[in-house]
Amino acid sequence: MELPADSHVHSEWSWDTGGPASDAFGRMRATCVRAVRIGLPALFFTEHLDLPATWRAEPQDLMPHQRDLIDDGGRVDFAPLDAAGYLEAVDRVRHDFPGLRVHTGVELGQPHRVAAQVGRYIDLSLVDRVLGSLHTLDLGDGPAEPSTLFREHDPATVMTAYLAEAQVMVEDSDDFEVVTHLDYAVRLWPTDSAGPFDPRAFEDELRAAMRAIAGSGRALEMNTRRLWPWMPQWWAEEGGRTVTFGSDAHTPDALAGNFPEATAMLEHLGFTPGSTPEDFWVRR
Repeated sequence: MELPADSHVHSEWSWDTGGPASDAFGRMRATCVRAVRIGLPALFFTEHLDLPATWRAEPQDLMPHQRDLIDDGGRVDFAPLDAAGYLEAVDRVRHDFPGLRVHTGVELGQPHRVAAQVGRYIDLSLVDRVLGSLHTLDLGDGPAEPSTLFREHDPATVMTAYLAEAQVMVEDSDDFEVVTHLDYAVRLWPTDSAGPFDPRAFEDELRAAMRAIAGSGRALEMNTRRLWPWMPQWWAEEGGRTVTFGSDAHTPDALAGNFPEATAMLEHLGFTPGSTPEDFWVRR
């Protein structure tokens, strides 16, 4: 079976990879080379669209190459998405890789909190797909990522607040069509201090978030960095009809990671591909 499009891919145009001026330059091209090599028919470069200096972090919260982005106020500051440069780069790889279907996109962080500012950086109507992601939330000390908040608060409190905020994101924004990595906080769960993550402890909250997403008519991304059998199962049980597949690749070698296993899992639950690899998978 032909692989579905990888609908969540980052290149040098995402701030957290190092940016066009770093040694990450050429990552978009290398990712296209990798796609052709593994037989991936299509992909979406969904670059991060985050607002600079809007959340706080400690050095241990970031990758080593990102730590110099923390400003004097303890916030993560970076050059915002260069939309013109990014779109020009996509045009170049489309020309150079005519057999690969390359699509544009953005991963819009906290879309319900930044709607008024997004237009300063890009016209969302210019891109093929908009992902909505929740990377930060505010528990009273200013927005921060779950990795920071898990150190400062009871982990269960953070997880519950994260999933409640995911519902708010869905209810308060119409700027995105896919919810990406609903398991983002799960991936950052502090196993050293809190033990292994048990989804059953948060089943009601996870299912409530899924119902909100399904009720809005949006697709849920099967983020293949981690494959949790409960994620697609509960999504289907809560009325979820459509899914996409996203590796969340920040390096070429991670492109389409775990896609065969993820597609088999979704097929088992009754999801079927569309007429093209770019189409959402639908549960009939």
